[in-house]
Amino acid sequence: MSHWFRRVEPRPDAGVRLFCFPHAGGSAVFFQTWAKQISRDVELIAVQYPGRAERMAEPIIDDAPTLVRLVTSAILPLSDRPVALFGHSMGAIVAYEVARSLQTLGAAPAHLFVSGHRAAGLPGRRYSEQDDDALVGTLTWMGGTDAEVLADPELREMVLPYVRGDLRLLDRYAHRPEPLLSVPITSIIGADDEVESADLAAGWADLTSGAFAQRVLPGDHFYLVPYRDQVIAEVESRLRDLTDRRVGRP
Repeated sequence: MSHWFRRVEPRPDAGVRLFCFPHAGGSAVFFQTWAKQISRDVELIAVQYPGRAERMAEPIIDDAPTLVRLVTSAILPLSDRPVALFGHSMGAIVAYEVARSLQTLGAAPAHLFVSGHRAAGLPGRRYSEQDDDALVGTLTWMGGTDAEVLADPELREMVLPYVRGDLRLLDRYAHRPEPLLSVPITSIIGADDEVESADLAAGWADLTSGAFAQRVLPGDHFYLVPYRDQVIAEVESRLRDLTDRRVGRP
């Protein structure tokens, strides 16, 4: 398994591989609990960005094209069965661009899940140039980073560089209209998300010629923590045709 991925539980008989892309400042561990809960017909593989956790010594990648190219190259050898992509917040943008890259290479994913992010190409707020105190306030407001971590000076010094690098990637990201995706997209977002909104997330429908669906769940920007069961159920339902086909179910 590539150093880009963390596979908690290998499932060689699974009908589909689900690659999960974390949010800005996140790591593969965010999806670790999903692997034990999701259907055994799905093999969950979490993407581990460099510059954090066991990849702390590696340079942070703060431009989307480089990150997308490297992750795409790592996914290709694992596309011997259907592949689906799930990205939350920043991870939604990265997953979307990886989906386009895979499609261009003739290995289009079977489904793309975009969580907690407006449609690619819509202008958003910029955070990467905030000073440390303002950035800590932003992260606390978003809810993605443990407040106790940000309060500890040593941990804060360790965390902020890769968080800022991820946010810089988003601030620098420039959407290109082509190629248009042809794969189904499902948008999932929290009803009380103050960072993004369901209306802006509905714009993902314009970025594919395939089917589009949107699911609005209770909760804020990190709705998928308290409502993990519902998110996993949504993912499983969208992938059921693939998994049933793999095991020969009618």
